[in-house]
Amino acid sequence: MQQLPHCPKCSSEYTWQDGEMFNCPECGNEWSALGDTAAQDDELIVKDAHGNLLADGDTVTIIKDLKVKGSSSPLKIGTRVKGIRLVEGDHNIDCKIEGFGAMKLKSEFVKKS
Repeated sequence: MQQLPHCPKCSSEYTWQDGEMFNCPECGNEWSALGDTAAQDDELIVKDAHGNLLADGDTVTIIKDLKVKGSSSPLKIGTRVKGIRLVEGDHNIDCKIEGFGAMKLKSEFVKKS
């Protein structure tokens, strides 16, 4: 019988395999069975609205109009954002948008360009 690896995030021994992915029922972590070291090194993994992996420095496009607190005009669909930085939290993208300044965006409202 094959011994499954412990979860790299919480060290749980109760992991299970689904195809090419390992899953942890305790913390919900998912990582590749093919040796993807990004999840194992606690590297931040952020995906756009279409499931594409994002990285620091990528350019993304906003996929829906977004209201901005303190501003009378929204961020319009199709706005390109260059040089993003990935961060922990609910709003997991830090960026500077021309005409708006520094912003935090949710990755579910952008697509990789």
